Amino acid sequence: MRSALALAATALTAVMPAAAAARPCSPATAPTRALAWRAYVPAATPVRPSVASASRPLTGADAWRLVLRTRAAHGGTCLVQVRLGRRPNGTRGWVAASRVRLRATRWRIEVDRGARRAALLRSGRLVARWKVVVGKPSTPTPTGLFAIQASYRTPAASFEGRWILSLTAHSDVLSSFDGGDGQVALHGRGGASLVDPLGTAASHGCVRFDNRAIGTIVRRIGRARLPGVPVAIR
Repeated sequence: MRSALALAATALTAVMPAAAAARPCSPATAPTRALAWRAYVPAATPVRPSVASASRPLTGADAWRLVLRTRAAHGGTCLVQVRLGRRPNGTRGWVAASRVRLRATRWRIEVDRGARRAALLRSGRLVARWKVVVGKPSTPTPTGLFAIQASYRTPAASFEGRWILSLTAHSDVLSSFDGGDGQVALHGRGGASLVDPLGTAASHGCVRFDNRAIGTIVRRIGRARLPGVPVAIR
């Protein structure tokens, strides 16, 4: 949870919602262990935090977002619900399908806080599994279905190791951390973070990987395809 993670804010501006009809309108489906959809949401795209209630402004930069479901609004407009990278955790918003670009992803990352392990899956099948460092009891790693928001390459000797993969997740305990807003990330290890062994609960909420492991995630998925990839933490 570094100040650099604050660069990955949500890319959206709000509009008034319309009444919705409960019928599917897009090939995009809810995320599963084998398949998820990502939506590219351009800047200034109207967003509805709720289909049936008043909305409020949300701003940020262009980004790929994890698709949660689709729905047809009044008048036949197809809406896509996406995960937003803002507080509180679990925040979502609706955007018009005509304003976004949809892409399927078969990649998924799962983090088991109890076992202190993380797994990389493709099409529901295990690709690799590693020991990780999760949040300590006083600053636990939040649970839920999140998504990768952005990636940052860092010097190997830095506290976060080679890579930082920021998530659409924030600490449930810390409202700010080290100049940032308490955003949670998957990242490597270096410098002082090497003191805490893999397989322990010692972080401020982020999930720390061996540098080779986080490098494998970036290489196998591809850096350009990382944003929007689902990350399930339990």
